[in-house]
Order: sequence, then structure tokens, then C-alpha cells
Amino acid sequence: MRSDFSASLAQITAEKGLQKDELIDMVEAAMAAAYRKDFAGNDEKNIVVRMEPQTGVPTVHEVWEVAEVVEDPLLQMALEDARKLDPEAQLGGKVERDVTPPNFGRIGAQTAKQVILQRIREAERDHVYQEFIDREGDIITGVVRRIDPRGMVLETGSAGKAEALLPPSEQVSSERHRMGQRIRVYMLEVNRALKGPMLIVSRAHRNFVRRMMELEIPEIYNGIVEIRAIAREPGSRSKVAVWSRQSGLDPVGACVGQRGMRIQNIVNELAGERIDIIPWQEDQSKFVAAALSPARVLNVHLEEATKTASVTVPESQLSLAIGKEGQNARLAARLTGWRVDIKSDASPKDTVESHGPEHPEELEALNDLAAEGTAGSDVVAGGDATPDGAPAAPAEADGTAVGDQPGTNGQATAAPQAEQAAPESQATPEADGPQTAQPNQTPVSAG
Repeated sequence: MRSDFSASLAQITAEKGLQKDELIDMVEAAMAAAYRKDFAGNDEKNIVVRMEPQTGVPTVHEVWEVAEVVEDPLLQMALEDARKLDPEAQLGGKVERDVTPPNFGRIGAQTAKQVILQRIREAERDHVYQEFIDREGDIITGVVRRIDPRGMVLETGSAGKAEALLPPSEQVSSERHRMGQRIRVYMLEVNRALKGPMLIVSRAHRNFVRRMMELEIPEIYNGIVEIRAIAREPGSRSKVAVWSRQSGLDPVGACVGQRGMRIQNIVNELAGERIDIIPWQEDQSKFVAAALSPARVLNVHLEEATKTASVTVPESQLSLAIGKEGQNARLAARLTGWRVDIKSDASPKDTVESHGPEHPEELEALNDLAAEGTAGSDVVAGGDATPDGAPAAPAEADGTAVGDQPGTNGQATAAPQAEQAAPESQATPEADGPQTAQPNQTPVSAG
């Protein structure tokens, strides 16, 4: 060993993130294994190597246990023989003899080199595992180092010694990352593997939204506001149900923040994903109604046996309640845990009438009246039924049948256009950011 052993030892411990005593123990164990291989001639002997921390000079000792009856001469020694080595030896104690061979420091180091390197790698992996095993379910920061078909590899941990894998299934398809970019991820799993700890991280998990809200919103971190449920479609939209433990505190307003700053920071981290903040209700019917925001709900009927919620909405709000490709209804079902069936308040009779008349003779009467100068539309508006055989009611630009608009038989089931616009104004804000929650706790969304 070199005279500057102590300085070299300090350099290795600093580079590898290991403790000095731990590294010395690894070197001693490796050199003991080298001695058994090259000098002992028998692996059953109890060999101990002790190294001087300052100079690095090793000494080898063979150790026996003092026993009254010797059963294994390689590991045990009679009391009489033990006292020849150590006059103070006692039964049950241990005695040892220095068996250091000449030039063992150089020979032992060469033989133990691979063992030492292996032990160092094992120690590094164990340190990474111990660093992250308690951080499962937390948010960590990593730097993108490479992207391959297996996933995205992030450099993380103290001094960047750990690698985390972001598999394709846990990525958000709409996000694009570049090499060297620093991103936040959710620690999903920490597994022991043959080649070191396998850190699996995610940006698509619903708890990623939960942890981000805990970081940005002090009331949630302190437990004053509680997140009761989360439903998420990564990269597109999330619904979060919140509840306040403190009376008088608006949980929606606390999450949105002044001018929407709190929720907007989360939206920016999620690359523009829309977030709807819903007030949690103990009354499940009210909770289901709120979960379908921004649609206006008229009635909710719950069937406990089938866990089904039958929801009635105005005809003009039906598409808004269902959402694009059923997204709004799907997220509401996940958020509440109920199967949600949505229907409009238009009666089947009105639906039939909007498609045309039923009796050919009424069609003839309608044509006669039209010939006499009476407007056919006036007959339809004033009658109880549209005569059968008449052409189907034309559709306006918004897809609503004329027979369903005010002034026709569909008046009771169709909302005025102004009322239809009102819920849209409460929908998730666009580029201007989220709106501050009102005292009536109207669900607020951001994105």
C-alpha cells in the first residue's frame, strides 16, 4: 500500500458517497478472501485482516475459539494450547495469531482488486436503495440523460449517482422532453435488482397531481384542506374533489388561489392539462351533480343496489354533460365511484314530434291550410301534435331541431340560448387561466 493511503481512501469515499469505515471494512473482507485463496489452503479457517487506517498496512490473523472439548481444530483450540498464545485466555474466549505473509499488501491488493470493486458497486447500490426506499409516493427531480425504446432515463439522487426509469406507460403522450431537461416525476416503485435498485417513476399517475397540489397549496400540505378523490386522464383533464376541515374556509378558493396563481402553477407543470376543482359533498346526489360540472344538472336519482346514478340534464346541456368523447361523464364516474347514466329532460313524445307528423290525413289538412295562407309553423306551434307525414323539422346551426326551440312543443325541454352559455362561461378557462372560486362553491377548473 502507498503511504498516502489515507488521502486515497478519502478521495474514493467522496467520489462514491461511502463512509470511510465502511470502505475499510470492505477492503479488509476482500483481502481476507484473497489470503484464504492464496495462502490458507483451506477456506474453513477463520481469517481476519486488520488494516491501519493511516498507512494502509494490512495484518492477517488466524482466530480460534477456546473450547474445553475441541471438535474442529481449524476453528477451536484447547485451553492449554490457547494459553501458550495468550496467557490470559479463558474458555469461551478467542485467541489469534499473526500469520501475515511477506509482501502481502501488494499481493493481496492485486488478488482482491476485483472483489474490492464489486463490493464498492454493491455498497453504492445499497446506498441508492436506502436513499429512495422511504421516498416512494413522493415527487423527485431528475435530469433527462437518454431516451430509448425502454423508456426515458433520468439522473437523480445525491450527486446524480442514481438512475430512474420513466417507462412509456407512465409518460404523458402529449409531452415532449429534451436531453438535459430537468423535470419533476412521481416515485412509483423502488425495487431491488441484480444490477442495482430499479427506480420506476411516473408523470401519468393520478397521485402526481395530488403531490403537486400539496407542494403548491399550503392548506392541503397542512391538512386543512383534504383531497378526497382524483380522476385523471393524463395530458387532457383531471377532476379533483376537495373538502375543508375548517369551517368557513372555501376549499375551492384555497386551491385556486388569488387570480388563479396556485392552480396555474400546477397546470404549467402538467403542460397545460386542465384541472377541475370540485367541492366534495357528503350527499352523494349533490356530489355527482357537482362532478358533472360545468353542465347544469336538474335531478339525480341514486340506485344503491346497482351503484348507479341516473342524472337528468336540460336538453341543451346534454352534450356538455357527456363531454368530448364522453370524457366529462367518464371522469365524473371515476371521481364519485358511481355509474353515471345521463339523459335529457325531453320527453319521448316531444322527441317523436320533432321528427315529423304521424297521420297522413293530418298532412293533407296541413297542406290545405297552407294553401289558404295559414302558416304551417303556426299550426305546429299551436297544435298538440305535428301532423304525420310532414317533413322533419329543420335543424339550426347548433344542431337543435326547430320543434325543440322556444315557441314550439319543445319549449318545456329546451333552455334558452343565454342559459346555455352560462355554464360554458363557468367551464374550464382557456388561456386566461382559472377563475377564483365564488362563495357558492361553483366547481372551478383551470387549464
